[in-house]
Amino acid sequence: MTFDLNNLLRENIKKLVPYSSARDEFKGEASTFLDANENSFGSPLTKWYNRYPDPLQIKVKEKLSSIKGVPVENIFLGNGSDECIDVLMRAFCEPGEDNILIVPPTYGMYEVSAHINDVNIKKVPLTPAFQLNLPAIEEAIDDNTKIIFLCSPNNPTGNSLDREDIEVILNNYSGIVVIDEAYINFSRFRSFTQELNDYPNLVILQTLSKAWGLAALRVGMAFASQEIIHVMNKIKPPYNINQASQELTLQALEEVGQVNDMIREIVAQRDILAKDLLTVPSVQKIYPSDANFLLVQVTNPKAIYNYLIEKGIVVRDRSSVALCAGCIRITVGTPAENVSVVNAMKNWNPA
Repeated sequence: MTFDLNNLLRENIKKLVPYSSARDEFKGEASTFLDANENSFGSPLTKWYNRYPDPLQIKVKEKLSSIKGVPVENIFLGNGSDECIDVLMRAFCEPGEDNILIVPPTYGMYEVSAHINDVNIKKVPLTPAFQLNLPAIEEAIDDNTKIIFLCSPNNPTGNSLDREDIEVILNNYSGIVVIDEAYINFSRFRSFTQELNDYPNLVILQTLSKAWGLAALRVGMAFASQEIIHVMNKIKPPYNINQASQELTLQALEEVGQVNDMIREIVAQRDILAKDLLTVPSVQKIYPSDANFLLVQVTNPKAIYNYLIEKGIVVRDRSSVALCAGCIRITVGTPAENVSVVNAMKNWNPA
């Protein structure tokens, strides 16, 4: 099947003339800016925050390009990955007509964003081994299926989807395939970012919220063809990444070594936490994880969740999620935090 971007785009997006900000129109260096109706006297915080930020975040993208090995032209930055998800739906899905396909259990924002954009949802559950059900996916796809969302490593299960299965979809589906790699830094598997030239319908999502520890800055990344990135840039708000986030992100991106050290420590702590949790009487199973969390099957998830809350420990009750009956999700914390949650669970008395 042949991928054709124009056949997927909504007609109003094809015709869309994006908002042209003052900073879009000006290129180069200048000493006096009287074009954007800013406050030329500064701000109560610092003189520098009275100016609008770079709408395309070029310096941040240049640094990310050197780290990720992806050209600047193939990078989109969003106000968190959630904005990337929303922009993709607004670009390709006609409200009330088109649909996306998701594979639950998976990240909940795909479904939320679809509802916000009045986009229909097709759900093809993962297999009991938390892998793709390819025959069921093929059966579910119709002419109005514009985007397939695959989260790998998956949230909330923690496992990576089989790479060959993902490639089958990429090679046989003519719509957009989004691979959400929010947790890829904790995985032993390589990213799909190096496959962009092979798959024009591929969009990869990553984030600085997890391994990079920058959740408060809200910086998400999408990697795709130049054509798809151009469409996303047409739709996004003109200044979607604020100046403070851009500056702090640039500082953080200079510390690749420190981040790699943190990743190694988190993975080591993940293994220790899994081993220690197996000594807890209420723990029945721990699922393998390529992420910075563990999906843990327990005897009474709601009671244990509430008990931990009383002890000042917040985990996630996932027991009502498809295929996750009896499960809570525990993020890998510091060594002290991990000991705390294990000891608390050991002291839980079901009586």
